[in-house]
Amino acid sequence: MNGDALPALFTIGELARRTGLTVKTVRFYSDQGIVSPADRNPAGHRRYGADAVARLDLVRTLRELGLGLPVIRRVLARELALSDVAAAHAEALDVQIRVLRLRRAVLGAVAGHGSTTEELTLVHQLARLTGEERRRLVGEFLAEVFGPDGRFEGVARSLTPELPEDASVEQVEAWVELARLAGDAGFRELLRGLAADEAAECGAGGPPRPGLAVLVRESAGRAVAAGVAPESAEAAGVVAGLLERYAGLPGVAGAGRPVRARLLERLRAMADPRRERYLTLLAVVNGWAAPESSAPALDWAVRAVRS
Repeated sequence: MNGDALPALFTIGELARRTGLTVKTVRFYSDQGIVSPADRNPAGHRRYGADAVARLDLVRTLRELGLGLPVIRRVLARELALSDVAAAHAEALDVQIRVLRLRRAVLGAVAGHGSTTEELTLVHQLARLTGEERRRLVGEFLAEVFGPDGRFEGVARSLTPELPEDASVEQVEAWVELARLAGDAGFRELLRGLAADEAAECGAGGPPRPGLAVLVRESAGRAVAAGVAPESAEAAGVVAGLLERYAGLPGVAGAGRPVRARLLERLRAMADPRRERYLTLLAVVNGWAAPESSAPALDWAVRAVRS
């Protein structure tokens, strides 16, 4: 008697149990030539060798990764390198992921704002803009806000969103909201007024920074941190110092308006929540750290100057 063990042979049912596939699926792969029987029993039933188990395991893995049977058949026949197939499929999945992120962002933006059908169309269009179209939209927005004044070039660059190709859902959602904000005529007018006032206050040829924003941060910011109430006598001293420093800016003293009234108007415009929202969205899109909020200092300054 020969001591060599005979190779294990499996029926379709046994092969199904070993691979976790259904009998129907194993039979289908066998009929398609993906896995071939090694033998047949006297009754004519197909029996498969041990290599069929490994082959079906690979087929199952490739199918779960989304590959079609024609490609799988060529991989098994060694007509295609598995590494090349994996690379091409990964690239295709990247495209699908970007599409799904866009869809998720559109649905999230619509759900979050209770948008109408017209707004849904707009949001979808904004999310699908190409990189060049996004740059053109932002460029037009910033050009309208700052005009041809070369002193604001650095500021405009710092306010430019750059949505990465592999953007997350949060970044796409932020971009859509930011783009809608940039298209808001009222917001554009607000920023245009702020830029014009700041340029005038800095005087001809002067830099756009530092200006009132720095003065508020240094005075009102410290008062907020110290817990000074905006209606208190201590706050009155802070306001007096702020008024003196603001009046000393070029272009303020000879403006022909009471300094306090002009300052209060400027502070109210700077405290508009849309301004800070833009900066917050910009940080998300560009992957920056969240900016420190200026709202507490501005709100304090408005209340203190008004009182």
